[in-house]
Amino acid sequence: MVQEKDLQQFSAQCKKIYEEIGRDVIGQKEVVEYTVIAMIAGGNVLLEGVPGVGKTRLVRTLGRVFDLPFSRIQFTPDLMPADVTGTNIIVKDEKGNSQFQFQKGPIFSNIILADEINRATPKTQSALLEAMQEHKVTVMGVSRKLEEPFFVLATQNPIEQDGTYPLPEAQMDRFMFKLLVTYPNLEELGQIVGMTQVTMDETADAACNAEQLLNMRTTAKEIPVAKEVMTYALKLTLATQPESEHAAKITKKYIRCGASPRAAQAIISAAKVRALMNGRYNVSYNDLNALACPVLRHRIKLTFEAVTDNVSADDIVNEIIRELKTGSEPVKDAPKEKPAENNDPVEKTATDGETSEKPAKRGLFGGKKK
Repeated sequence: MVQEKDLQQFSAQCKKIYEEIGRDVIGQKEVVEYTVIAMIAGGNVLLEGVPGVGKTRLVRTLGRVFDLPFSRIQFTPDLMPADVTGTNIIVKDEKGNSQFQFQKGPIFSNIILADEINRATPKTQSALLEAMQEHKVTVMGVSRKLEEPFFVLATQNPIEQDGTYPLPEAQMDRFMFKLLVTYPNLEELGQIVGMTQVTMDETADAACNAEQLLNMRTTAKEIPVAKEVMTYALKLTLATQPESEHAAKITKKYIRCGASPRAAQAIISAAKVRALMNGRYNVSYNDLNALACPVLRHRIKLTFEAVTDNVSADDIVNEIIRELKTGSEPVKDAPKEKPAENNDPVEKTATDGETSEKPAKRGLFGGKKK
């Protein structure tokens, strides 16, 4: 069970991570927050945005901040699966006999930047499927485990469509989040220009290593989820399925294919990390609502009517949340709850998002609010 010292250590580690990322990445606070959440939870991230908004720089900075080996794969139409996974080559031993030796590809690293992933052919894109889900690579019948922690952070350009290939649904489903990287505002643009006039290189220092990251992941998995909150997460996923009895009204009109069970797994795993970041021992409804769009926007397939009516996936997800609220009003973020001393499950004392005790509220990184 998570103790007070675990919460404080988790919050302090997150604060240090964000401070170091902020030295190289201006703005994009929501994108940075969700990317860090996904990395702690063990998920993959798809960053979508026009060129020049800092997608690649963010991934390179994460490699420095987490002090992990980093590989960049520039996806192009002529890239082959063996260029990603590696292949067997013929070598000669000391006696001159020929034998096969496996030559590792760039996928054998901790952080993989799949730059412009939609420019590779579906055959090459599928080479990442096993690695993203099972963290292993199979070449010529031999499976090789990838070193933990392992993340795929992919980027794609939503505007230029010449020479691009839409990602297969099976691969899209393996991304925990799809994050939209937007243009900076006037103030942020000025800071970016001023910073890059000094140096174009990343200057962030390491704030977390592999062992600490895996410990944070273990801590997050121990966060309890109340039965009602878990049911809400499941209904939120099922509400995107047109054929489900829990389907929302807007779903039957605008969604052709809804989210898979991986969506429910992703939103619960990410919500546990977000709860710890906000100084709480249990997941709240607001955690799920905040993560709904990043988790669901790439997992639902829209009908032609949605395209003609200019209805986006985010519009549909937000409408589903509003519809669920009318049936069961979600509560606000629950205050930090101390672990039960009698070892009773915490779910019994946090089913409605409130606790019998009223400890001091905490901020994003565990500090007391004034």
